Amino acid sequence: MTEAAAAESGRAHRVRDRGPERDREREQRRERDRGVVRWWAGAAARPVTAAGRRGSRVPPAAWDALLSALLLVNVLTTHPPHELPTALALTAALSLPLLWRRRAPLPVFGAVAAAALVQWLAGVQLPADVAVLVALYTAAAHSGRRGALAAGAVVEAGVLLACLRWTPEGAFLTPFVAVTATTVAAAVLGMNVHTTRAYLAAMEERATRLEREQEQQARLAVAEERTRITREMHDIVTHNLSVMVALTDAAVYAQHRSPERATAAMLQTSETGRQALTDMRRSLGVLRTGEPDAERHPLPGIAQLGALAEQMCAAGLATALAVDGGHAHVPATAQLTVYRLVQEALTNTLKHTPAGTRAEVRIGCSAGAVTVDVTDSGPRPPLPAAAPSGHGIPGMRERAAAYGGTLRAGPLPDGGWGVHTRLLLGGGAVAA
Repeated sequence: MTEAAAAESGRAHRVRDRGPERDREREQRRERDRGVVRWWAGAAARPVTAAGRRGSRVPPAAWDALLSALLLVNVLTTHPPHELPTALALTAALSLPLLWRRRAPLPVFGAVAAAALVQWLAGVQLPADVAVLVALYTAAAHSGRRGALAAGAVVEAGVLLACLRWTPEGAFLTPFVAVTATTVAAAVLGMNVHTTRAYLAAMEERATRLEREQEQQARLAVAEERTRITREMHDIVTHNLSVMVALTDAAVYAQHRSPERATAAMLQTSETGRQALTDMRRSLGVLRTGEPDAERHPLPGIAQLGALAEQMCAAGLATALAVDGGHAHVPATAQLTVYRLVQEALTNTLKHTPAGTRAEVRIGCSAGAVTVDVTDSGPRPPLPAAAPSGHGIPGMRERAAAYGGTLRAGPLPDGGWGVHTRLLLGGGAVAA
C-alpha cells in the first residue's frame, strides 16, 4: 500500500507539474504568431533590389517631391515658350498635390482628378498624367474596396474621354485597353497593400490579445495556487494546534495525579508538532522541483485515517473508524481530499464539544465514488451571528466541489453534529 500511495503521489505531482508545460505551450504559440507578424511585415516592407534597400532610408515624401520636380523639369525642357505657361501650370496642379497624398489620400485624388479634367478641357497632353495613377493607387491603399472602386471609376471615365479625344481615327481600341489595364493594375496594387496592412494589424492585435490572455491566466493560476496553499495550511495548522492544546491541557491537569499520563501527553504533543512540520514541508515541497521530502512522505490518504483516529483519541476525543470497500483504486488526490475532510470535521468536533464526546467516521468506497460521513454525539453551542465563518466549512465545501460533491454539515435530528459528502471519482482527475 505504501508503494501504491507513493506512485499515486508521484502521478499527482506530475499533474501539478503540467501547469508549466501548458504555460510553455501558450508561450510557443504566442511567439509563433509574433513570428508570422514579423515575417509579413518584413515581406511587405522589404525592397526588391539593392537600389530599393538604399532608397528605404529616404523619407517617402522625398520621393513625391522628386517626382514632381522631374515632371516640372520635363515640361521646362520639352515645351516651346508659347505653350510653357499653360503646361507648367497644369503640371504643377497635377504633381504638387502628391506631396500630401499620404496625409489626405481622397482629397489629393480629387484635386488631381480636377486638374486632369481642366487639362482635358484645355486640350493639352502632358506626361504629368502619371500623377493620376499615383493618386489612384494611394486612394485604393488607404480607403479600402469602396474607395478604390469609386476612384477607379473616375479614372476610367477620364481614360475614355482622353482616348476619344487624342487617339488617331481607327486606333482607339489598343491605347484604350493599354491605359485601362494600367489603371486596373494601379487600383489592384493599392487594394493589395490595404489588405496586407489590415492583415498585419489583425495579427498584431491577435498577438497582443494572446499576451494579455496569458497574463490573465497566469494571474488566475497564481490566485488558485495561493488559495490551495491557504486551505492546506489552514487544515494542517488548525488540526495540529487544536490537538496540541488539548494534549497540553490534559498534561497540566494530570501532572500531579498521574505523572505517567502527563508524560505520555507531552510526548504525544511533541509527536503532533513534528507531524505538523512534516505536513507543512510536504505541502510546500511540491512547489519546488526535486524536493526530497515530498517523495519520502507521500500524501496522506485513507490508509492514514487510522493514525488520525488514534491521534484524536489521545487528545480526548473518542473516535471510531470504519472503512467499507477497498480504496486502492482511489487516486491519491481524492484520498488526500477525504483525509482533509475527516481531519477538519474531527478538529471542529474537538474544538466545539465538551469532554466525553464520541465521534464516528465512516468511509464508503465504490468503483465510482467515495462517501464520507463524520458524526459526533456532543452538543454544539451556536456561534455568535457576528463571528467570522473562517476557512473550515467553506474549505471543506471547496474540496468536495472539486470532485462534484455537495457537502452537508449541520445538527443531527437525534443530537450531535454530522458532516456528509460524496466524491465522484469520474471527474476527479480533471478537477484535481
